Amino acid sequence: MELPKFKYNPDPVLLKVFEREKTLCPACKKSSEYSYVGPFYSVEEVEGICPWCIKDGTAAKLFDGEFQDVEGCEDVSNEEYINELIFRTPGYLGWQQEYWLSHCGDFCAIKNYVGWEDVKDLEEELYGDIKRICDELQITEEVFKKSLINGGDHQGYLFQCIKCGKYRLHSDLS
Repeated sequence: MELPKFKYNPDPVLLKVFEREKTLCPACKKSSEYSYVGPFYSVEEVEGICPWCIKDGTAAKLFDGEFQDVEGCEDVSNEEYINELIFRTPGYLGWQQEYWLSHCGDFCAIKNYVGWEDVKDLEEELYGDIKRICDELQITEEVFKKSLINGGDHQGYLFQCIKCGKYRLHSDLS
């Protein structure tokens, strides 16, 4: 069975927030071949949500939960975009609080976990984000490039604007 499509997380299997394992979804009570293992913010401890209950908003509504903290998002004024991201989009796995980037008035799509070697060809396009990250971490660009390692203590997250295709970069430290 094909997974539902998510506007802001087009490949949640690649990002390892869906694991292929038989589960009984706590929301719809149906058997699923995929189990959600990404972030879900709710009073109740909820595990094993199926992709379809994320996509249609059932899980967020039933458990009064969110897949992304609105405070961990760049500003977007369209309420429907915010609801789509927070209540109907699987998150991604970050070291700290996940942060969702935006561009062209909408949230970007998370593409992959990256290190410098993965994005060095995009350096010019990502320069604004690189500068922002270096300023926030109070490090030089040279230190940034050496420390950004996929799976390392300084992890990168590559996003892409769903409207114009521009790439964006976020990172955090373990």
